[in-house]
Amino acid sequence: MIPISCVEFGPAVEERVLQVLRSGMVAQGPVVKEFEDTFAAITGVKHAVAVNSGTTALVAAMEALDLKPGDEVITSPFTFVATLNAILEAGATAVFADIRADDFCLDPASVESKITDRTKVLMPVHLYGQCADMDGLMPIVEKHQLALVEDAAQAHAAGYGDKKAGSFGLGCFSFYGTKNVTTGEGGMITTDDDDVADRLRMLRNQGMKARYQYEMAGHNYRLTDLQAALALPQLARLDDMMAKRRANADRLSKGLGGVPGLAVPRQMSGRSHVWHQYTVLVTDEAKVDRDTVVAELGKREIGSGIYYPKLVFDYDCYRDNDAVRTSAAPVAERVVRQAMSLPVHPKLSGADLDAVIAAVREILGA
Repeated sequence: MIPISCVEFGPAVEERVLQVLRSGMVAQGPVVKEFEDTFAAITGVKHAVAVNSGTTALVAAMEALDLKPGDEVITSPFTFVATLNAILEAGATAVFADIRADDFCLDPASVESKITDRTKVLMPVHLYGQCADMDGLMPIVEKHQLALVEDAAQAHAAGYGDKKAGSFGLGCFSFYGTKNVTTGEGGMITTDDDDVADRLRMLRNQGMKARYQYEMAGHNYRLTDLQAALALPQLARLDDMMAKRRANADRLSKGLGGVPGLAVPRQMSGRSHVWHQYTVLVTDEAKVDRDTVVAELGKREIGSGIYYPKLVFDYDCYRDNDAVRTSAAPVAERVVRQAMSLPVHPKLSGADLDAVIAAVREILGA
């Protein structure tokens, strides 16, 4: 079986974990601080605040902005459910703009059309490892004096011009088990704002500024030194892992380019894609539909993924929620029918990539 993702920890990770175990300090401690400092340097920001999941990163970021009931957050309808859940948990109202099919991220023109006097936050999702169109979005943020929360869960070290994902506003990252860098569960919030960073550190630690000095109602969002020990050796070889993903993506695109009914992804000009996922579109002109391609790949023992099968709000649990404000999103509505991801992870061999390419071409009659 060629898996859609593959997680492998080597001797360097094992040794860092053993060091933590031997130290007796397994909760949040100096290794978490080292992780934060290293990640802040990679992202190009002053502060990185570690938390226990990508979801809590989003929740804490919005709580740090002190949103009020009825305040609106504009985001993408084509994303993982954590994006929406975090908005609701922070007590805000979710509003959805459409996306563009070339980068799967928010369309700035659609965002502009959703602005109201209650809009307080713009939350672009840097999907699949590529930044959203920040040149198009930042003027909107500045014009309407919005806060910017970047859902960068899949975009560790992705670049936009000379900046990194998570350095435009409040960056929120995930280290879930399938991410390019993983701690099993874990998250990070990045910022250049000293006051926001202080507030985030209190929010993650029961609202404490110092031991038993409570400044606000907080949470237990702490990460452990054991989890941070998993991440540090991965960060040390992040450039190599990204280079391998980019090489794999390039090989897939060359092998699948020109297949009738298949649109391959591309790195947009001025952006640096880290290829968390390699996501194609099986268009309406294809010989068979997307779900058939997935099923046929499974028969050939090739993993694939549908990220995501529905718009994020298109579930019964959100239909009667007044804080979920839905609207037509024609591009996103088409993409959810067509998008599927193919293996692109660093453990793929040349033979694996050739097998994926040959199978897709066969299924689509190329």
